[in-house]
Amino acid sequence: MTRLKTTALFLALAGTLAACGSEPAGNSTSPIGLARLAVGEALAGARASREAPASPRSDQDIAAAALRVNPGPLILVGLESAGRTQALAMVGENGDMRTFMTENEQAVILRRGMLVGTKGLGNDLSVAEAGPSMALVLAGRSGQVNRTMRYITGDGLERPLPMTCNIGPGPNPGVMVEDCTGAGGVTFQNSYLASGGAISVSRQWIGPALGYMTIQELRR
Repeated sequence: MTRLKTTALFLALAGTLAACGSEPAGNSTSPIGLARLAVGEALAGARASREAPASPRSDQDIAAAALRVNPGPLILVGLESAGRTQALAMVGENGDMRTFMTENEQAVILRRGMLVGTKGLGNDLSVAEAGPSMALVLAGRSGQVNRTMRYITGDGLERPLPMTCNIGPGPNPGVMVEDCTGAGGVTFQNSYLASGGAISVSRQWIGPALGYMTIQELRR
């Protein structure tokens, strides 16, 4: 019940805030297999009835299904540009970096909850050099930092997007806001809610093509 209440908090907050590999077939005990089970169960209701179209599963339903079948770390991710929400299971960990993956092997890479990369989404964020931002957000301190977002373009080259960001308290209690501006008039605003030394709920910008992603920690 506590995690479902947290999910409700995540949905309210999001509304107010403007490693990987393959696995053998049939292996449902690996992180990737459990991720597939989680998402499969979450979506099963939409295919269960042939008499009438099933209503889309809510984010709370997706979270509850994922928590039932996967004992490891989980996040709930909403890609705003696509209008979809998915549960992702952790498939790799290296220090304070964690890789989470969907059943179709789309991945999100987080550093203590801050987005540092994506894979399989198209127009992916190759890497975000966001250490100074993370330090201020987790400490609850205001300040100005530089961060660089890197993207692989169609010619196969990595293109940096340098940003200058101002970080400070947001309008809601406990929320830290990061306002960034870069070359060509690019702007974005990230919002973070931290707990226990990591970001637990956030809305973070991936890049010009993909826009924003909401991320909620379901189980650490």
